[in-house]
Amino acid sequence: MKKFILFYLVFLTFHSYSKIWKVGKTRTYTSPSKVSTLVSNGDTVDIDSGLYTMDVAKWTATDLLLRGINGRARLDAQGKSYGDKAIWVIAGKNTKVENIEFFNCRVPDHNGAGIRLEAANLTVINCFFHHNEMGFLVGDIANCKLIVEHSEFSYNGYGDGYSHNIYVNHIDTFLFRYNYSHDADVGHEVKSRAYNNYILYNRISSEKGKDSRNIDLPNGGRAFIIGNIIEQGANSQNSNMIGFGLEGLSNPGSHKVFSINNTIVNKKNSGSVFDFKAGTDYLKAYNNIFYGTIKFTTGTLPNILDSASNISPYTLFIDFDNFDFNLTKNSTNALNKGTDPGKEGSFSLLPDKIYVHPVSEDNRCSNSTLDIGAYEYCSSVYNNSKLKKIIKIYPNPASDNVFIENMKNGSFKIFSINGELILFGNFNLMIDVSTIPAGIYLINIYSQNKSVHSRFIKN
Repeated sequence: MKKFILFYLVFLTFHSYSKIWKVGKTRTYTSPSKVSTLVSNGDTVDIDSGLYTMDVAKWTATDLLLRGINGRARLDAQGKSYGDKAIWVIAGKNTKVENIEFFNCRVPDHNGAGIRLEAANLTVINCFFHHNEMGFLVGDIANCKLIVEHSEFSYNGYGDGYSHNIYVNHIDTFLFRYNYSHDADVGHEVKSRAYNNYILYNRISSEKGKDSRNIDLPNGGRAFIIGNIIEQGANSQNSNMIGFGLEGLSNPGSHKVFSINNTIVNKKNSGSVFDFKAGTDYLKAYNNIFYGTIKFTTGTLPNILDSASNISPYTLFIDFDNFDFNLTKNSTNALNKGTDPGKEGSFSLLPDKIYVHPVSEDNRCSNSTLDIGAYEYCSSVYNNSKLKKIIKIYPNPASDNVFIENMKNGSFKIFSINGELILFGNFNLMIDVSTIPAGIYLINIYSQNKSVHSRFIKN
């Protein structure tokens, strides 16, 4: 009984002092920096949607939740930074950042970032990093796990090849999933020195820009690259798409790469998928589509190569020119031709999600045999026009609730017409939209391997 009372008092004490801080143009605190030195461990900072110019901050308290509400909070640095580092310097452990846009950071060393992480454990969800000298920069941090989900990185870099959309230094684990990283300015779309990299179900592409590698893992370690759309544009500055250990295999442990069910597209006239440092221990490459003029590797192969069900001949996609690499019923060289990739330890290599543009995901539908590539062909998912006639979303326009007819429950995502993720979650018969501002929205509905995409108006 004494132990229970003590636990209750500790729990009550912690929660009695946690606080929600309100930030906005009409609030007592008109910008995030006004509260950055006032917050305590465990606090929440709710930042009203809107534009905050030349406002930079350092956060040192632990267990903070920093989030934009009622739309995205937009931080335009206009060349400013905190401590010649970033728009936000995160120096407190176990921070979570949601629904924030970071752009236009500049520093004398030309690596001004949207966020610079200096403390262990950060989760970033539904954020947008663009036109900074470095989109996102992580230092060498012991026992650190970084999670980045549903976020976009674009046009970051100083143009010198040393600054990137995302640059993660030596940490334990980097989980990067359901994101869209594209068009870095000469630098890499994703660069990580983490010991364990989980790069899952993303779109990583150069498109209109002049980036370098799509993925660069310069110190080796373990890399799980699963279910991604990886595209190298015609203007890319590097003919290699995925580099591994090229600055030395200095990370602890064995050096293994698991490339499973990716769709890898090269739009240059030459190039390679992988470039491995001599001495790389192991590559498992299963069920990948290699499209375009492309070599499997440049240089030395890993000591052990386990390869199965990869294809490089021409494959039919829904809309190649517009980056829709879903399979069609005529993609006969990919349909039902995959091989079960098994596990690495307790981690299943079998893909169970797909990337949905922009910065979203859905469950990968299941067939008796796995398809090759990042997508599984399921007619129920892609025959959206017929489903719309069956599944009705009403009322439209709506003020408080949107009802879903002929679909009892599932998950949903609501986007602005600019592609910004506004609201997401699970539903049972209806979706509460009372908290979002008036406007026109895109709504994606998912249930039992069915997907419907439509528009609605919020009054």
